[in-house]
Amino acid sequence: MTEIEQKIKDIKQSFRQMMDGQVAQSMRQKGVDYHLNWGATLPRLREMADEIKAQPMPNGFDNSTEWIYSLAIALWKENIRECKILATMLMPSDKLLPEVADIWMEQTETVEIAEQLAFNLMQHVPYAAEKAFLWISSADDLPQICGYHILSRLFMRKQEPNERGINEFMDQALAALQSPTPSLSKAAMQSIIHFADMGLMYERIAHSAIHSIGLDFI
Repeated sequence: MTEIEQKIKDIKQSFRQMMDGQVAQSMRQKGVDYHLNWGATLPRLREMADEIKAQPMPNGFDNSTEWIYSLAIALWKENIRECKILATMLMPSDKLLPEVADIWMEQTETVEIAEQLAFNLMQHVPYAAEKAFLWISSADDLPQICGYHILSRLFMRKQEPNERGINEFMDQALAALQSPTPSLSKAAMQSIIHFADMGLMYERIAHSAIHSIGLDFI
């Protein structure tokens, strides 16, 4: 058994100690169905990620970044909720290749994982805006949800899009607001709110766009 395989085994065993049946049951009742779901809370998974990063690097790796990257890749391959979330928390944002980000997005099957991918990882990669704009133009809901959450975080950091980006964002967001998928329309609205918070010009653009489709700005 390799160091990675042993570590994955140890991590999966530790999930048993975090098991929260009520959380897992609540997710199932809401239609969130994973192959395996221990119901571990996000704060506990964050603690676990920090603990793993602080542990000594095993033999056979050139540096700790290589070790953590390899572990994150292996964790993502596990069809287990906690493994995928942990992978997004561990993956070094400056090492995630754009093509690997696309693969992870394609393999994302729940709103929760799409959100965690955005919050924990994708908002920090060097090409965050590029992927966000690509994903909000997707025909599928989950890439759009992830994309809008990425943009929300970028807008919160005052990363302003150019004129073309503003027009593209508003066109896509207005369509998403009218989606029958609540999690998508909510993600789009949140991104518009953070867009408006960047300044008076952005606020006016957002208000005008929202009113053009007969909605009220929150």
